[in-house]
Amino acid sequence: MDYSSGEESDISDSQIPEQEDKAYSELKSGKYKVKRSNGMYRCPFCLGKKKRDYHYKDLLQHSTGIGSSNRTAKVKANHLALSKYLDKYLTENANPSVQSVSQNSSKTEQEELFVWPWMGVLVNLLTEFNKDGKPVSVSGTKLKEQLSGFNPLKVHPQWSPMGPTGTAVVDFRKDWTGFKDALAFEKYFEARHLGKKDWNHKKHAAPDMYGWVARADDYESSGKVGEHLRRNGDLKTVSEISREENMKTKKLVANLASEIEVKNKHLHELEFKYNQTTMSLDKMMTDLKEMLHHAHNHSVNVIKENEKLREKLASKREELNFRFEELNNLVALTDTERKKLDDEKKKNAMISRSLELATMKQKEADERVSKLIEEQKREKDNSYQRLLELETELAAKQKLELEIEQLSGEIEVMKHMETEEDSIKKRMEEMQAELNEKIEEQQYLESLNSSLTYKHFESNTELQHARKQLIKGLRDILTDRTKIVIRRMGALDAKVFKDICKKKFPKEEADVKATLLCSEWEEHLKNPDWHPFKVITINDKEQEIIREDDEMLTSLKEQWGDVAYNAVKAALLELNEYNPSGRYVVPELWNLKEDRKASIGEVIEYVLQQWKLNKRKRP
Repeated sequence: MDYSSGEESDISDSQIPEQEDKAYSELKSGKYKVKRSNGMYRCPFCLGKKKRDYHYKDLLQHSTGIGSSNRTAKVKANHLALSKYLDKYLTENANPSVQSVSQNSSKTEQEELFVWPWMGVLVNLLTEFNKDGKPVSVSGTKLKEQLSGFNPLKVHPQWSPMGPTGTAVVDFRKDWTGFKDALAFEKYFEARHLGKKDWNHKKHAAPDMYGWVARADDYESSGKVGEHLRRNGDLKTVSEISREENMKTKKLVANLASEIEVKNKHLHELEFKYNQTTMSLDKMMTDLKEMLHHAHNHSVNVIKENEKLREKLASKREELNFRFEELNNLVALTDTERKKLDDEKKKNAMISRSLELATMKQKEADERVSKLIEEQKREKDNSYQRLLELETELAAKQKLELEIEQLSGEIEVMKHMETEEDSIKKRMEEMQAELNEKIEEQQYLESLNSSLTYKHFESNTELQHARKQLIKGLRDILTDRTKIVIRRMGALDAKVFKDICKKKFPKEEADVKATLLCSEWEEHLKNPDWHPFKVITINDKEQEIIREDDEMLTSLKEQWGDVAYNAVKAALLELNEYNPSGRYVVPELWNLKEDRKASIGEVIEYVLQQWKLNKRKRP
């Protein structure tokens, strides 16, 4: 009766040798049945799987592969014991082809020396003559067709300086199927009394050709046949060839198991990277949604406030119109009262025109805000779309890379198995076709990725242009006292040098010395040949930092102190970040309160706030 080890109670890796010895003892005692009556074999530890019956070679490959895989410790130990048991106690059944051949041959024949690769000998071939009277032997192609029932690879007619010798050597395949064909070839001639013994006893008794499998006496014989056999083969017994094949099989199985292990490890790494990228994209999407939602809510609030202002303006206009009508209905009793009345009319008319102008300005501002909201909505939709496309494309690409890696690994493993089964060959062809389709799909995704990258580059260029226009338009509005300022990145802080010089020189000389010192170091900063940086690696990323041993910076620190040194160092870092090639000052929108680069959204929000404050201050 068969049993299964199961995986209910697993063991630790340190207990694998103990479990392996236990399972090996149970296999030797006959507790598990491995060999079946139909010449097939069964894995006693995998009875729940679809494939249950194996040839010896396939079962050995199965047990060795699982024994070196990432399965649980108990499963690995059981299969290592099975591999050891097969190798030691069932080696005589190492190949089903050898078993089937041995059933039809004696033990003496198993130890007999054959020519390897398998070859057959043909003698007593008829010699024909051409029109010129020259002897012509039967061609190898014709002989191969006559012997097609034995699947010969090639037939070599033998020639001597005198002409055809009437002999030929037949090549069979270098496997057990070829040996089976060679024995069938020999038995075919023996059954017709045209074998080797008949040839030796009768010597040209029949006009037909004789044939047999090449052995040691043929190999060592003189003549063209013996020369051909010695030149193209060796003498080996069937058991020697079987042992060599078993050794090759074991080595191949071990190599394939190792290669599968490496492929599995690589696949785990790819899956880990894929999960990391997916988490990063999810976080990016969440942050972007929150930012866009905040911007949208802010825009809605601006529209509501503008509606309230518009209602107040309309109410004020109605009140003034009513007052104007009242004034027109009043009758001036004296010249003074009439003059006051005219002045008040003029004043009200001026106020009315101012309100109308303010209303027009308010309408224009509302239109600009509406356009800005529409633009923000388009950018929001475009950003969503770009992120979704990038996320979908990246997920598909990484999934496709995983599939290609798996298919490539399976195809490489099947190539090493050297099997003749049509189902395996058909599966390999299907997998190769599938791999080609995946590669084409990967190329298409890479093309799509390039297109999306170019669109992202265009959007980024537009944003940079908008940033430059904001800097240009707000240059006269933003000051050092506003929340958002225009900061000159890479510029030296002249106040630092003024403070230092005031402490070292008289008041009348301090400003001149500070100006000269500041101008000198501004020239040094502009010099592209001065590059006091070194590259270090932080978290697998290369970064440039200031070299503390730079002669010019060391001299500056010693002569003018840490404050001047830090000012020049800060300017150097800003220039290296914003304009490393040109080395000139670059204007940038800056959040003064948080001391960082301001976003376009922050700048627009700040300008709208200032505009609303100015509106409230108007009469």
